[in-house]
Amino acid sequence: MDNKNTLLPAHGNNSLSLPEMPGRRRFLSYLGLAATSATVIAACRKDKDDKNTVPPGSIDLGAGDMGILNYAYALEQLEAAFYTQVISSPFSGMTANEQLLLTDIRDHEIAHREFFKAALGTMAIKSLEVNFSSVNFGSRDSVLATAKAFEDLGVSAYNGAGQLIKNSSYLLLAGKIVSVEARHAALIRDLISNGSFADNTVVNLNGLDLSSKPTDVLATASVFLKSKLYAGNLPTS
Repeated sequence: MDNKNTLLPAHGNNSLSLPEMPGRRRFLSYLGLAATSATVIAACRKDKDDKNTVPPGSIDLGAGDMGILNYAYALEQLEAAFYTQVISSPFSGMTANEQLLLTDIRDHEIAHREFFKAALGTMAIKSLEVNFSSVNFGSRDSVLATAKAFEDLGVSAYNGAGQLIKNSSYLLLAGKIVSVEARHAALIRDLISNGSFADNTVVNLNGLDLSSKPTDVLATASVFLKSKLYAGNLPTS
């Protein structure tokens, strides 16, 4: 995969047969938000007026709930691009079962990406440019180690962002997605070392999964991105 490519689904033999994604109005209706769309738009306009200065060349994630949705959208773009490349160029010795499982994860991440894109509509950030130069896609160890990092990061990101979401319908959606990301994380961990799906590096002594602030998550994710993301307008409480 050329690192200059934007994040697009694979084509040819690896093309997806996903259901047509809903438009923004249909998506908001699905979430039960159609009646509050005017309020959301008004709030977004206020956030836009009040936002901090964005550094030149950076992509502003935005403020309020729209900012958090764009934050999640950025992470889903990154994951979708990674798994698309994994399936487009299978690592040496990939078994049929591993290909099936990783293809399922790819399809889930693309679906997540497209749902956020539909929900955000004109508020969505642009497609991001990735940098996977540190990943050896021909090596099982390199691919699974990167997948583990992405999935653990994704779970902690959703856990950390949940408290920042004001709209309960968005929070419900985030809860549904983070549970899928946790399933991915458990699977990848067991592919690396059976039984490591919930060890003490991700689950604390209280039996709770770890959570991370957006700034910490984006600092880690930036290694795999050419695009520069600005999170200075995201809510912090």
